[in-house]
Amino acid sequence: MTIRTRFAPSPTGLLHIGNARAALFNYLFSRHHGGEFFLRIEDTDKERSTQEAVDVIFRGLKWMGLDYDNKGEVRFQASYQPRHAEIAKQLLAEGKAYRCYATQEELEQMREEARAAGKPPRYNGLWRDRNPSEAPEGQPFTVRLKAPKEGKQVLNDLIQGTVEVANAEMDDLILLRSDGTPTYLLAVVVDDHDMEITHVMRGDDHLTNTFRQMLIYQAMGWDCPKFAHLPLIHGPDGGKLSKRHGAQSVIEFREQGILPEALCNYLLRLGWGHGDEEILTRQEQIKLFDLDGVGKSPSRMDYAKLNHLNGVWLRKATDERLIKEILSRLKDEISEEALPVFQKRLEILMPSLKERAANLVELADNARFALPGPIPAFNDKALKILSNEGIAVAQKTANMLEKLEDFSAEPIHTALKEFAETENLKLGKVAQPLRASVTGTTASPGIDVTLAALGKEEVIRRIRATKNLIKSEGAA
Repeated sequence: MTIRTRFAPSPTGLLHIGNARAALFNYLFSRHHGGEFFLRIEDTDKERSTQEAVDVIFRGLKWMGLDYDNKGEVRFQASYQPRHAEIAKQLLAEGKAYRCYATQEELEQMREEARAAGKPPRYNGLWRDRNPSEAPEGQPFTVRLKAPKEGKQVLNDLIQGTVEVANAEMDDLILLRSDGTPTYLLAVVVDDHDMEITHVMRGDDHLTNTFRQMLIYQAMGWDCPKFAHLPLIHGPDGGKLSKRHGAQSVIEFREQGILPEALCNYLLRLGWGHGDEEILTRQEQIKLFDLDGVGKSPSRMDYAKLNHLNGVWLRKATDERLIKEILSRLKDEISEEALPVFQKRLEILMPSLKERAANLVELADNARFALPGPIPAFNDKALKILSNEGIAVAQKTANMLEKLEDFSAEPIHTALKEFAETENLKLGKVAQPLRASVTGTTASPGIDVTLAALGKEEVIRRIRATKNLIKSEGAA
């Protein structure tokens, strides 16, 4: 048997981190077993489904590197409504479903009576055994499944274990609405059957839906796929993950400078374990992943750990890739003439820059000082260092640097060391005012590499301009 999994999001919003983890687990499980992984867009909610959300799903999966096997043939659920309705009508013809003419008022009364009796509010089977001829002429109707009332449903879940629900606790679910459109529960079953899905892996908030869907499989005489219900992802405090905790969607994490391999690595370890191994490549993930390593309890989002992992993956990334990321993030600040100069500077600085950043946003911010043009604004720490004494040291250092013929890192380092000794200063007392005056900050790659990347002309110009700029910023 070829294992076939699917990721079936509704295009009604952003690609939530919980959905992203479900997609990752489905992908890894199918690839681990040499199977197939499919994408299906469940767009039957026409009022809330948007093309923008569809595009977000496509972009998110591409960014995460989750290749699905039905590219170009992605199944959009709404396009198969006639097929879904056909199954409902088949069940109706076989006496396994029935027309329900209950009005909204009657349904609300049933709910109130159930609540008053201390029972869950649900349909009481009013039209289950009545003759449709008793309905008023022209009365709209839904089509409901005639679910069994005796016995129980037993689910041998691949993660949660054996879970049972008495049939008496479930009502006759609606298959077709009064306007003739199929419900989500019916559509999912038909789609999974027609796509020959062997394993359905999704959040455990779908557990109730699974028991109801099993009734449809049984009524049709179809084999049920195997189910695996993933525990949910909670916030750091154990509550429902929300905006107050931080980013919740794949797009937000991308915008915040998280690398896709870092996010996937983190999501994999969020609820799945394999010894003490933390950093796993995609091929290692495929080799090791299986459901026996997935826990039953909810996981807590740990943003600090994600940022730590991101720093690890950032340092593993090639300089070329990171330079492209910086150029993309700063594209509105780079003129066409400045681009080649800035890119050359980044090539020199990148080995050091990526050691000091936790994410791509930090990396781009830390690289901003290397943009050709006006000196960057000074941060508070730089202003403090550039006191009158600091400015004087920087200006005096410029006189020495101006005489250097070889303005590469090694000669610069030697010259600064000799200058510090001559002035009876520690090297840091020379480097810090110099760094502040040419970068506007107190943190950058080594001062020798920083100066070499900027070039003599730019370095001298920035140092000479520092005094006036400090005055203007102090006045502001």
